[in-house]
Amino acid sequence: MYSILVCDDEKSIADAIEIYLKADGYGVYKAADGIEALETVEKQDIHLIIMDVMMPRMDGMRATMALREKRNIPIIMLSAKSEDYDKIGGLTAGADDYITKPFNPMELMARVKSQLRRYTMLGSLETRGNVYQTGGLAVDDEAKTVTIDGEPVRLTPVEYGILSFLTQNAGRVYSIEQIYEQVWNEPAYNPENTVAVHVRRIREKIEINPKEPKYLKVVWGVGYKIEKI
Repeated sequence: MYSILVCDDEKSIADAIEIYLKADGYGVYKAADGIEALETVEKQDIHLIIMDVMMPRMDGMRATMALREKRNIPIIMLSAKSEDYDKIGGLTAGADDYITKPFNPMELMARVKSQLRRYTMLGSLETRGNVYQTGGLAVDDEAKTVTIDGEPVRLTPVEYGILSFLTQNAGRVYSIEQIYEQVWNEPAYNPENTVAVHVRRIREKIEINPKEPKYLKVVWGVGYKIEKI
């Protein structure tokens, strides 16, 4: 059974999310702020976090950044703010997905299941695949690992999904919509900011100079590709 941490200082919202999660068979832990969330993750085996942005003591942005220093647990950011710059801020902090209040419970559950599928695939050794390599970049689709010049690279499930997809098709350009639909496994609706933020985070991890990338390149007006080297 997967265990999910719901971090929200509004008790009524946390309780409502707990009801939906438990109805789907998930174990649920709750925290009222970022500090409690970090403490819970250290003590319990958490597979996904639903993280509110605005909270006392430590907000969701800072908590997410702290978590990303050590862990790749999927994080869904939950906030009343819906402006693009707020979404970008959440994704830049390390969140894998973003949903705004008030939210449709069925949409939230669908996003939870989607993130857990990617998390399970990233950690699974059951999938039999190959090592896809271009230059010093190697993606082992069996072990779900990435290395640059032999050095391991820590990626979130979404980051791995994007990089693995593009590396397996090195040299081919994919549009933002194609990348989103392939990795998120759902129709693309205004995916530009979401994909761009994840691409920027991947570049920061695999490129010597992210501003002049060797591997993950943009083809202006078309999309992104992994360069064949």
